[in-house]
Amino acid sequence: MRGVPTASRRLLILVVAVATLAVPSGAASVSFTIDHHVSGTAGTNGWYRSNVHVYWTYSPLPDSTSGCDVRTITAEGVTNLLCTATWGSTPIPDPVTVSIDKTPPAVKAAPARAPDANGWYNRPLTVSFSGTDKTSGVAGCSSTTYSGPDNANAAVPGSCTDKAGNVGRGAFGFHYDATPPTLVKVRLAHGKRSVVLSWKASPDAQLAQVTRFIRGKSAQTTTVYRGAGTTYRDRHLRPGGKYRYTVTVFDAASNSASKTLATTATGALLSPLPAARVTRPPRLVWTPVKGATYYNVQLIRVGRILSTWPTHASLKLQRSWVYKGHRHSLRPGLYRWYVWPGFGKLAQANYGRLLGGSSFVLAR
Repeated sequence: MRGVPTASRRLLILVVAVATLAVPSGAASVSFTIDHHVSGTAGTNGWYRSNVHVYWTYSPLPDSTSGCDVRTITAEGVTNLLCTATWGSTPIPDPVTVSIDKTPPAVKAAPARAPDANGWYNRPLTVSFSGTDKTSGVAGCSSTTYSGPDNANAAVPGSCTDKAGNVGRGAFGFHYDATPPTLVKVRLAHGKRSVVLSWKASPDAQLAQVTRFIRGKSAQTTTVYRGAGTTYRDRHLRPGGKYRYTVTVFDAASNSASKTLATTATGALLSPLPAARVTRPPRLVWTPVKGATYYNVQLIRVGRILSTWPTHASLKLQRSWVYKGHRHSLRPGLYRWYVWPGFGKLAQANYGRLLGGSSFVLAR
């Protein structure tokens, strides 16, 4: 019978001697038995997973048999056997069905989606496995979800089981990285109508991008840089204009890290930024002029309260000073300042064109 390694079947034939008119008291009954024996590696659902050995035993020995030879079945699939034993004129049939599947199913992996970027996955991935089995058929297959660790040679195993209990195995290999690169030291330095952005990123960063947002009626965001560098100079800015820059770095899997800096563009006068709020006397900084030997700096609050001639392109304001015989001091409020370059000796009063003007607010 299907489903057990060794099966037996007993058929009982009761033969009774019958007299013409009566059964003599000395009459006896005789029983005949035929047993089949099946051995092999048992699977599931009545299937065997190996070659199967089949033979029959009888009691008593029959007068003749047909199809009852000892045999080993090696063919996969379903084999039907019929052994017939005959005692006298009575044949006793014993059919046997043997189902064999020795081959595991073929397994195929199917990821739930295509790679996220450049052949890499950067978020959890579910992989389902499917199989084919031409003999007993597929009973079921596994699926799994991978969420790390990061691995350029990640792999997930899977399997399918056929109805005979054979297990076929497979695997799906892929690139996995869910960790963004590191972005540090994002800085911005002012130039005349320009800014220089600089940054540092971890070695896995392969691409940098800089976007610029300009405040105003036609506010828009523009990608101004995309490449493998670590600096970018943005030119032709409008002095006093409000700009916002976002630096983003990407790794091969398109994981990203970003940082945003807002600033006000400057002309030749670099610091403080136009209309910047300060809480202490600032250092005024401007763009050096080639050939200039001194500069004239004027500070205005209602009227002119300071005019001085530094020899370098910066001036540290003091809390108080004397100008034209009057003592002045920095008090909360709005201040404007202007710079002219001077050439030669101070006494010659040889000035170039106005570099520009800017402002700051001293807060309380």
